[in-house]
Amino acid sequence: MAPFRFGVQLSDASSGAVWRDLARSVEALGYSTLFLPDHFEDQLGPLVALTVAAEATTQLKVGSLVFGNDYRHPVVLAKEIATLDLLSEGRVEFGLGAGWMTTDYEQSGIPNDAPGERIGRMAESLAIMKSLWSTGACTFAGEHYTITGAVGAPLPHHRPHPPIIIGGGGKRVLGIAAREADIVGVNPSLAAGYVGPEVLATTTAEYYDQRIGWIRDAAGERFADLELQVLTFLVQIVPDRDDATERLAQMMGVTTEQVDGSPIALIGTVEQVTERLIERRERFGFSYVVVHEADMDAFAPVVAALAGT
Repeated sequence: MAPFRFGVQLSDASSGAVWRDLARSVEALGYSTLFLPDHFEDQLGPLVALTVAAEATTQLKVGSLVFGNDYRHPVVLAKEIATLDLLSEGRVEFGLGAGWMTTDYEQSGIPNDAPGERIGRMAESLAIMKSLWSTGACTFAGEHYTITGAVGAPLPHHRPHPPIIIGGGGKRVLGIAAREADIVGVNPSLAAGYVGPEVLATTTAEYYDQRIGWIRDAAGERFADLELQVLTFLVQIVPDRDDATERLAQMMGVTTEQVDGSPIALIGTVEQVTERLIERRERFGFSYVVVHEADMDAFAPVVAALAGT
């Protein structure tokens, strides 16, 4: 089993000083990585915010969960990520996704193509960026991109490239992740383009069992080298797990067993949550756990107990 690592997903701050203090707090609490999402809603621009966070800290890794492929050309994004990785001396974890949130496309006017087309474009984009990072050059002719003699400069600090994160809930995107990424995030299905009631059906333990099976089959021999990541959404460090779980289940209209078994939920005392994470690592392989800003202080004792073990 891979040792535990923990990340925090942030999105906003009222000033540069507040943002720098947040980044330093994430590092001081023992988290491995600071992440930002990549949407056109009320959040900081990830590339600039990650740069500032890296500059404000000494060991903290930075990354996005995840960069929307359609929002930047791969030659442009490859240069920005290589620059950040070089100047931070290897503290970038590069997350890439096909794009999923309908409002991003509506607000920006970027064409919201069918999921299969967006996933195919993401796969080509990743191949282009890997070539630029690893060889310093790229010539590529695909269905979505044509690249002629592009120069990959600067080269990133990581060789051959920064650790790559690809996450998703569908079989095709998880297959790409299994074959091409270093870190695979297993997510609920967001095929609808928004977070609605139907997402709950894809947060059960059985759903995650199936996805891990797909990843294992697609990865083959490299499965043992993959780091499996889960982004949590229901984290409560409380003295009475049963009561909190029952109240959440009633509020969400699901059973207590669904809440208790879901990898996106961590509820109970520090000791109970620690035990649950160990159990889930044994069942699913999840060793890289990401919480949100609102949970990072309460969750810190769990990080202290498990990080690196």
